[in-house]
Amino acid sequence: MAVKSIKDVVIKGKRVFIRVDFNVPLDQAGAVRDDTRIRRSLPTIRYAVKESARVILASHLGRPKGERKPEMSLRPVAARLGELLSCAVAFVDDCVGPAAREAVAALPEGGVLALENLRFHEGETKNDSGFARELAALADVYVNDAFGTAHRAHASTVGITEFVKEKAAGLLLKEELENLAKAFGNPKRPVVALFGGAKVSDKLRVLQHLVREMDSILIGGGMANTFLKAQGIDVGASKVEEEMLQIARDILDEAAKAGKPLVLPSDVVTAEKMEPGVRRQAVEVGAIPDGEMALDIGIRTVDRFSEEIGRAGTIVWNGPMGVFEMEPFKMGTLMISRAVAGSPGFSVVGGGDTIRAVEQFGVADRISYISTGGGAFMEFMEGKTLPGVAALEE
Repeated sequence: MAVKSIKDVVIKGKRVFIRVDFNVPLDQAGAVRDDTRIRRSLPTIRYAVKESARVILASHLGRPKGERKPEMSLRPVAARLGELLSCAVAFVDDCVGPAAREAVAALPEGGVLALENLRFHEGETKNDSGFARELAALADVYVNDAFGTAHRAHASTVGITEFVKEKAAGLLLKEELENLAKAFGNPKRPVVALFGGAKVSDKLRVLQHLVREMDSILIGGGMANTFLKAQGIDVGASKVEEEMLQIARDILDEAAKAGKPLVLPSDVVTAEKMEPGVRRQAVEVGAIPDGEMALDIGIRTVDRFSEEIGRAGTIVWNGPMGVFEMEPFKMGTLMISRAVAGSPGFSVVGGGDTIRAVEQFGVADRISYISTGGGAFMEFMEGKTLPGVAALEE
């Protein structure tokens, strides 16, 4: 796809509207609790400042559903950005209208302005052309640096591009596309996909697509229960998505026909309750005691998964292997994160829980690439065209 970078566009002195993903968690006092997403967009913002652009930043925060909600204001995010940039970041309490236009007009070359939450206007998520035109009126150049929202056809990711002559990808978005293309375009083989987390339904279409694309698929976490039960294995009180059983069988059948290994847990760690101090035990799958549920993968499964990971040329990981936030059930995710980090293959990790896991276990710096996208990461894996990226194509 022909998508220009911000470095391919003349931006000196111009109003550069950058769609960023500053949808970050805030604490009870309203301060930013995790600034990872802000930090990931700093290279693009710093580049624009260095080039003497007049930088206008737009993002959403939470789901205010078209209503102005003070607890979802981007004001504290702008304050944190100013600390990270070591410069003043102006803030305006709207993203369109007279106040926004006046703030943009007052912006000096090299200055940075953060607009208020885009989703305070329902026109954002509806991709309303009138709202998109108002956003575009603030810009000479449009830059999308928000991979995490690239799967959404919203006014600030798609609609605005119809009314701005110059458009480009930010450095983070370019980096995302290049690294994901490396994993899915022409990957070094064998390619191993590692899935975990609670739900099959969240990843169903991705799994159906990847059965044909990957060399092997490893499934752990809560979603493995549905696949195990689909094979007729008793999983005790473990959570199962009953409505997904037939689809799980279809995926297993397709993997078998394609000669692609789809590896499920052979042993699990179980307990009656999901609590920090609960008594746990390791058992074979099919031998889960009545009233107990699988909350982590067992050591033999760790060894089997690690063997596949160790021989991989490319590894794609989404979803933890168990309830890693609790001490009794963290072993599987911990050991797998170390296996991925220690593999000589090219590794890509995506999804909030998986990113938290590799950070918690101190291996994030040994992962080849950590994607900022959740839903966008999943849809890219599914082979879908991302509207926010397609809108930038020449």
